[in-house]
Amino acid sequence: MRRTASPPSSPPPGPRRKPPRRKARRKPFAWKLRLALAAAAAVLAILAWAAIARGLAPAGNTALTRFDAIVVLGNPADADGNPTPTQLARVTEAVREYQRGVAPRLILSGASAHNRFVEAEVMARSAEAQGIPASAIVLETQSEDTIQNACYSVRIMKAQGWQSAEVVSSTSHLERAGLIFSSLPVEWRTHAAPPIEPESAATQMALASVEVLKTARYLTWARWREQCEP
Repeated sequence: MRRTASPPSSPPPGPRRKPPRRKARRKPFAWKLRLALAAAAAVLAILAWAAIARGLAPAGNTALTRFDAIVVLGNPADADGNPTPTQLARVTEAVREYQRGVAPRLILSGASAHNRFVEAEVMARSAEAQGIPASAIVLETQSEDTIQNACYSVRIMKAQGWQSAEVVSSTSHLERAGLIFSSLPVEWRTHAAPPIEPESAATQMALASVEVLKTARYLTWARWREQCEP
């Protein structure tokens, strides 16, 4: 009988080699997420800075109750060249202050920044209609924002030898105006112009929110970009 050859015995199984570990790939959006979170944190920090700065903004640098001039900060007229309620409120309060003897003249400040009507000229018509003589009105017609309102008005004051001013504007606007005037070489205080009609809480919140954004812009960019020598 033929013997059939038995198949060669296989070697005992050895320890299995683990396949090499693949390096975990970072998800492509991970760095974008981190960048977005960092940007959001930076924005929140800037807005918080602006809100705090508004809360700490000075309302003046003098105890004077009589001034050389009342500076009325500009606000756009409407599309037909008529004063808006905000603009009219500022002029009306400035007229009241003039009539109380706070200052012998008004400096009305504002160019045609938002439409073709020069803000100072529209405000002057409102002031004259309320009894202010043209001789007591000084127009500043070049400024296109609050920084320029302040700077160019102070230029006029220095040219005339006037040293002090009451600054009239809307309540929500005065904190940013105070930050701006605090760097200028005059004695000043702010004075709020009450709205012509009562404002709702939602309106007040919206105005304050806009001012926080504008204050953030002023603190981070505009005060360096728009430096002005009065």
